[in-house]
Amino acid sequence: MKALLGNLSDADIRLLRIFMAVARCGGLSAAELELNIGRSTISRHLKDLEIRLGLTLCHRGRGGFSLTQEGNRIFEAAQRLLSSIEDFRNQVNDVHHSLQGRISIAIFDKTVTNQACNIYQAISDYLQQAPDVFIDVHIVPVNKIEKGVLDGRYQVGVIPTHRSSTSLEYIPLFGEQMYLYCGRSHPLFSQTESITEETISRQRYAGLDFHSPNMDVSHQLGLNKVATANDQEGIATLIKSGAFIGFLPEHYARSFVHSGDMKRIPSPDYEYYCQFAALYRKSPQPTRLVEHFLEALSACHPQ
Repeated sequence: MKALLGNLSDADIRLLRIFMAVARCGGLSAAELELNIGRSTISRHLKDLEIRLGLTLCHRGRGGFSLTQEGNRIFEAAQRLLSSIEDFRNQVNDVHHSLQGRISIAIFDKTVTNQACNIYQAISDYLQQAPDVFIDVHIVPVNKIEKGVLDGRYQVGVIPTHRSSTSLEYIPLFGEQMYLYCGRSHPLFSQTESITEETISRQRYAGLDFHSPNMDVSHQLGLNKVATANDQEGIATLIKSGAFIGFLPEHYARSFVHSGDMKRIPSPDYEYYCQFAALYRKSPQPTRLVEHFLEALSACHPQ
């Protein structure tokens, strides 16, 4: 197997960016629009990168597109490399006292319907100070946000707090109320009398599949978890099926309740409150680009 020798050139970095775009898009055809180059050119660039690295990065053809095991490892390594390059660029701009560059922000899903969440206003205020900054927003699960901030993929994360890391700093922002819901065709939907703890514990429960307040609470309550999803929309889909009960943020479930597709299961023992916080790495110290955004977030979420 041929190893990558010598220094990385600008051409190598460009090939890695193309490879990452194809991987994110899930194929060559889907990447054409994002890259604004033809499929045959993309294919040639991928081949050039594979020759340069001495690795087969992906399967492509009539059977569809998929990354090889080596391709997945190169994708993850390339993410770290390009994050480091971007971080270096931001550091240089910082030395020049210039608010230019790129800031990547990772946010837990379904916060935009929360009236207490003013991230949109923080972005607006931030761009008044730094109009030349490129903002890159990612909606990802809590565990991936924490990992991404720690490895430099994201400069700022916004998550429901559930545990703390000594390598991260946290800034309290806003909260959301979580209630237990069932769908219209679920047996509990039409039940008018008080619903007992025993009855709830017998129901099929759908929860998030990663460590989070949702997972902690479901364990504490002894719920019968037989289905999982990696975001709130997945939980809502399972609840609407009528086969499961599950927790959702009140602000997100409100439209489903109003349309008659869901009903809150009334029980003070089956609800909880989530506090959200912004997080960033302690070391290296955040650049002025990041500091200004954190200040905007804090100003838009007074405690």
